[in-house]
Order: sequence, then C-alpha cells, then structure tokens
Amino acid sequence: MMKYVLLFLLAITLNSKALGKDLSLANIFNDGIVLQREKPINVWGHASPDQSVTLKFGDETKTTKSNSKGQWSLKIGPLIASSEPKTMTIISGNSELSITDILVGEVWVCGGQSNMAWTMRGSTNADIEISAANFPQIRFLKLPNVASPTEMDDFPLGKPTDWVGKWQRAVAPEVQNCSAVAYYFARRLHRQLNVPVGIIENSWGGTMAQHWCSKKTLKQIPEMAEDIKKFDEKYQAWIDGGKEEGAKKRLAKDTADWEKKSAEAKSKGEKEPRKPNANQYKNPGDGRQPAGMFNGSLLPIANTTIRGILFYQGENNSFGTSWKPFHRTFPAVISDWREAFNDPDIPFGIVQIAGWSNRRSMQYDMNHHCNVIREIQMDTWLNTANTGLIVTYDTNSNGSIHPGRKSPVGERSARWALSEIYKIKKFGSNDLLEWKGPLFKETNFEGGKAYVTFEDGTDRGLRLDQDVDVGFVLAGKDKTFHHAKARITQSKKDKKPQVEIWCDDVKEPIAVRYAFSNLPISGLMNAREIPAYPFRSDDWPMTPHQSTGSYVREKK
Repeated sequence: MMKYVLLFLLAITLNSKALGKDLSLANIFNDGIVLQREKPINVWGHASPDQSVTLKFGDETKTTKSNSKGQWSLKIGPLIASSEPKTMTIISGNSELSITDILVGEVWVCGGQSNMAWTMRGSTNADIEISAANFPQIRFLKLPNVASPTEMDDFPLGKPTDWVGKWQRAVAPEVQNCSAVAYYFARRLHRQLNVPVGIIENSWGGTMAQHWCSKKTLKQIPEMAEDIKKFDEKYQAWIDGGKEEGAKKRLAKDTADWEKKSAEAKSKGEKEPRKPNANQYKNPGDGRQPAGMFNGSLLPIANTTIRGILFYQGENNSFGTSWKPFHRTFPAVISDWREAFNDPDIPFGIVQIAGWSNRRSMQYDMNHHCNVIREIQMDTWLNTANTGLIVTYDTNSNGSIHPGRKSPVGERSARWALSEIYKIKKFGSNDLLEWKGPLFKETNFEGGKAYVTFEDGTDRGLRLDQDVDVGFVLAGKDKTFHHAKARITQSKKDKKPQVEIWCDDVKEPIAVRYAFSNLPISGLMNAREIPAYPFRSDDWPMTPHQSTGSYVREKK
C-alpha cells in the first residue's frame, strides 16, 4: 500500500514540474522554441495572483510579481545567437516548469491565406526536398486556425500528440508539415546568416485582408460597414437562439422536416429537397469574419519578440466585389500588425499574388480582379516604409490558384530580407544584394511606339526571357488594348536599357501595360532573372467581371 502512495505522490510531483500547477507560460513557449537575438525578449504567462515569479535562463535570473489576475511578464536579453540548446525554468511558490531545447536566432511570422499555408507536401519538389531536409536549427510552429469576435490572449493547444501549436524541426519527416514558402525563406536565411531561424506560421486558407485587421480599424472603413453589420447580426442571432444547444435542436428539427418532405417528394416522383447543411448551424464566431483572425490568431502571439513579418494574401479579395475594401484593408493589415507587435517599423514583406484560372479575352484580362489586387499591393509597398514586394506571377504553370513552385517565392522573399533588413552585400562587392525585379519608372510615346524605362538599380541586364516578347499590350485613344511586340534597346538620352514596344494595330499608342491578367504570361526580367513587376502607364478605371462599380487607382 505504501508503495502505491509513494508512486501517487511522485506522479503529482512530476505533473507539477511539467505543467507548473498554478504556473504557466504562454503557449508560444514550448520545447524547441527559437528566441529572437539582439532584442529584449518578452516572456509572459500566468501564476497565482500576487505571487513572485522567477525566470532562469542561461546566466540570467529575473524576478517579477503576478498581478491580481495572475498575469505576469518580464524581459530577458538581449541575447546573442546560439545553436546550443538551453533550458528555461520558471518558479513561483511551490510550482516550477521548464522548457527545453531553446535556440537563439532570427524569428519571423509568416502569415496570410492558403498559399502561405501550403505545405512542403504539396510543393513541386516535395519528392526530393522533404527527404533531404536536415536543418535542425530551423524550427517552425503552425498556429491553430482560431477566429474570435473578441480579443484572445492565447491560442489553444490540442492533444499532446498534435503537432499544431508546437515547435517542430525542419528535418524529415517533420518538415512535410511546414509552410513551403516559409521553409524556403528560412533555409536561405539560415544558410546566409548561419544562425538558428524560427518561423511562426499564422495562415488560414480562404481568408481576406479584413479578417486580419482589428475591429476598431474596420469600423472606420465605409466599405466594411455592411459586412460588419451582417456578421454582427448573424452572431447575435446565434446567441439569442441558444448557442450550441439551440443550434443542435434546430438542426434536428430541420433534418426531421427534411426527411418527411424528402419521403413525400420521392413517393410522388418529384425532386427531393436539399438536406440541411450542418455547417450552417455552427457558431459563426468560429469562422471567417471581420477581425476574426486578428482577434483569435494574431493577438495571442503579438507579445512575441520577432524580427519581421512575411505576408502572402489577396487571392480571396479577387472575387466578386471583395476587392472593394482592399485599398484600405490591406494597408491596415500592416499598420494593425505593427501596432499589435508594438513596433511601428517592423519589417513587413508583401508577397504579391500569383495568377490562376484561364485567360478569356482582352477585356477580361485588362479588368480582372487580380490586376486590382496586385496594383494595390504595389502601391501599398511604394507608400509604406520598411516593406518589400515579392513578385510571384511567374510561379504558376497551370490554372491552379495554388502554384506548386514555392521555392522562388521563399528565395525572393529571403533576398529582400537579407538585403533590406540584414544589409547583406553581394559576394565580392560593396553593393547590397539585389532583390527587386525591373520596377516601372516612366513611358515616353514617340513615333507610334512606347519606350518604357525602369527605376535605377532594378534594370541591370534588362532582358526578355529567351528573347520572347509576351505580356505587352498597347492602346490608343479608343482605350482598346492589343497584343504588342517588344525588344530591349538603349535610351538615346542616357544609354540606359529600355523596352521598345509597338503594335501594327495601334498607330498612335497612349497607354501600355505589362503582365496585366489573372494569369500573366511574361518574360521581362533583369540580370538576376527576377521578373519585372506588372505595370501600366494609364490610370483608366478597371471594372472587374461579376462585380459592380469600377476601381480607380488612388493618386499619391
């Protein structure tokens, strides 16, 4: 009997050590975490109210006191990069907890929708990359998809066997679950900087920009008023209807009614009614909603010390009228995330959306929602400090909205970060790494042709891939675009490279566009073979199909 009592007491002691009893860390802190180097690091959690809390990590020991609600926080560091695994121990009263295998290096949040969530399993080179991955100093944590009408202070953890919400290593087979864009981004950073890299993946397929903004911000955007009203009414109706229990009863009643009507229709040889969809009875507060992902997925990690953010989103704002608030909501994602992380200058990389579907007509191409979204992403970059724009429209080889080639996206994103944030120079040179594709500067129309030049530093070695001139269109005063021919020449004024564009069907062109389509075809690039950004010389309104109203580019 005494033996079982001792075992029981030992189990309690071990459980107290592992779980901390009345002591806990925020869920972002678990075994295998990478902490950000060279910055003060926020550490926070819960304890019994008004209790002393002591943290030990390496040579540091810090003590604080929990508040009346049991919340506590403190700072450690700054720390130097370290690939030597360390342990962090937290003590409060009789409770103690530890997390192990902690590295110190660079930490990035990679967010957005499905193209950021797209794992290594679905990437083009999955067959060779997953088995070859052996980067134990690259760690990744996939956040659970949580939406909430109210602000949350932490994300939930699943079963002990779940990998979501827990730090994983970029080695086979674990790496198969890593975001492919994030993996290629982290791998390049790791190889160049030679320090551990941690990725916090915060992405959810099918989300729109407004889902990642704060409710406070969205209420100031006129185009969002109707969406907010619809959701608030739907959510309140669900509450008034008895929440989960009420929904369960309604589904049971509606299903019974359906079975009766279905049987009657079948007996009469008539078309049977549609069966009630159980998803329509779920809590709307758990699904995609204005500010939902900001509240449920972003705020729980917003106290984490990080280096920067990489964001790949925009596809779901490219349907119907969903583009209309994007000119306000997309810039707001950047400002709201920066405010949440309490860093107004935190680096923010924008991954410009790729192409999908099929090309149908010139009018369809020139007015497609994708052009609107890419242009807003471009203008957001050009008008927002400490951001970068990574071009991706060349990564798709078919009409899928999910291009399998994620390596170029991650690698180009890393070029931006290495050049702009880490100030890495080209091998054998004092110049920073090149990361931009040719960036439109101006167009001169002369002698029935258009002459396009590009911003300094982006046009070195300007070329057409295999000398194929695709993606260029011209229009005259009738504003009707036609496919055009192009070649690389030199400007007479300053001998800089330029694109000379002409079309036999447009004798007097007044507008030129390049890579304007839902699925752009292109070949214009620079010496680094980085594609040119889509551009246009005109500011004519664009009216997307299956939409109302026209998009007019804002003048800055």
